[in-house]
Amino acid sequence: MMRMEKVKVDKTYVPKGQVTGEWYLIDAAGEPLGRLATKIAGLLIGKHRPDYTPGVVMQDHVVVINASQVYANPTRVEEKKYYHHSLFPGGLKTVGFSRQMETHPDRVIRFAVRGMLPKNRLTARYLDNLKIYAGAEHPHQAQNPKVLE
Repeated sequence: MMRMEKVKVDKTYVPKGQVTGEWYLIDAAGEPLGRLATKIAGLLIGKHRPDYTPGVVMQDHVVVINASQVYANPTRVEEKKYYHHSLFPGGLKTVGFSRQMETHPDRVIRFAVRGMLPKNRLTARYLDNLKIYAGAEHPHQAQNPKVLE
């Protein structure tokens, strides 16, 4: 007869109670848009934490300043378009990258980060923890955000 040995199975860690999050400050001046969005998405999901659990919002907040000074490839500046629809016939609106950077630079970063987050019910909750400001001023000094390079 063959003997069956027990195999130890690791349990999935689930944080108990309220998860306390950190606040991070990122300066977007001169940063490439895609690499910046990847870094922000990882922080919002909580992949950098040792207690990371899939399906749990880790309550980490990211404050991005100088969004109007983010770097983008010159080809992207010419060719990238942002679309939205009014849900009426013929209601498709198109905005170019350079025009979007002039009027709403925060939407450019938010759209890039949203594309790098998982497409599930938690996406909106992750994006609620993202604060983007076009200039160097932000109202979150009281939270003492950690400055990330």
